[in-house]
Amino acid sequence: MYREIRGRPTTRKEYMGGIPGIRITQFNLGNKDQEFPVSLSLVAEEQCQILHRALEAARVAANRYVAKKAGRMNYFMKVRVYPHVVVRENKQATGAGADRVSQGMRRAYGKPVGTAARVRPGQKIITIDTTEDNVEHAKVALRRAISKLPTPCRIEVDGIKKAA
Repeated sequence: MYREIRGRPTTRKEYMGGIPGIRITQFNLGNKDQEFPVSLSLVAEEQCQILHRALEAARVAANRYVAKKAGRMNYFMKVRVYPHVVVRENKQATGAGADRVSQGMRRAYGKPVGTAARVRPGQKIITIDTTEDNVEHAKVALRRAISKLPTPCRIEVDGIKKAA
């Protein structure tokens, strides 16, 4: 319902009331102090909006798998998009007698129900830095995250970084 990008984004939260807080609890996970040689990224193939709930579900799925398989100290994961856009919904009453309660499309601007991140084609959504031994585990973790997102994605291996 909110996947397609329609119109201008509403982002100025200081002028609006009643916006639910974002569900994403952490944007950086794993070992933040160490440099890792391999970087894998989840890249969007189409433009879309990703709700904050979907981003959190993808983060949890990927983090849980890679932490279990690779170990907490052998990876660094970063969520690279932030849900700025306020999403609104014109709630409709259903059931018996709803036509007497509902206003239809009169004053249908809607109430804020959450936030979303606007993503362009080719934009990185989640990145995992890890060692050469754990590349396959990171790929599986990102595949699990893809299933939680509303856009087709691909996994890009950004290559092995050379230690100087």
